[in-house]
Amino acid sequence: MLFAVFFAFWRFAEIITLIPTMGMLAWFVHGYNSANMLTPNYILIMFIVSTLGLAWALFTLFSYHRSSHNARFVGFVDLAFVGAFIAAVYYLRFITGADCTNIARGSSYDLTFGIFGSSASINGVVPDVNVNKTCAMLKAAFAFGIMNCIFFFITAVMAWSHGDRAAEKEKRVYVEERRSSSHHHRRRSHSGSHHGGGSRRSSHSHSRAYV
Repeated sequence: MLFAVFFAFWRFAEIITLIPTMGMLAWFVHGYNSANMLTPNYILIMFIVSTLGLAWALFTLFSYHRSSHNARFVGFVDLAFVGAFIAAVYYLRFITGADCTNIARGSSYDLTFGIFGSSASINGVVPDVNVNKTCAMLKAAFAFGIMNCIFFFITAVMAWSHGDRAAEKEKRVYVEERRSSSHHHRRRSHSGSHHGGGSRRSSHSHSRAYV
């Protein structure tokens, strides 16, 4: 019961942080697709990982009973998401040095944002682009990515440890059932031999009586 409460808490934390991350990055992806341009890796990787992570968190939360019986598999997948988020954060690491309240026109950050930068925006595709807003959204996605590295690591450890306890419990139940079955078999064998001995003695006594 305690495992279920803590597991659900961290799953909710993952979902709450992944929904805005996916939404913000979807806005970027839509803008690049509208302009018939390739989405930069630092946006695309975080978007894909966030989308998959959100789907996995929702699935394992609403199918908890199935997940608890496959706790080790859930822990393994969560650990894989830890690595995926680390890679996504690595690609987006350049945003940590940006001052989102004061990005100069034509600066390296402004140019990095591509069509979402003020000096490289395309008229009619991404209207009224605010570079500071663009920077802030990417910085928020970066922060949420780091948070989910921690969150998924916690749920991975919890699921894996729960799987160890479940496996140990199943092993203990199996051993107890084997012992119980063996004990019951010995009792039946002993009872059968006891009745067989009595009949032999009875037969032997009757034969002596007739002699």
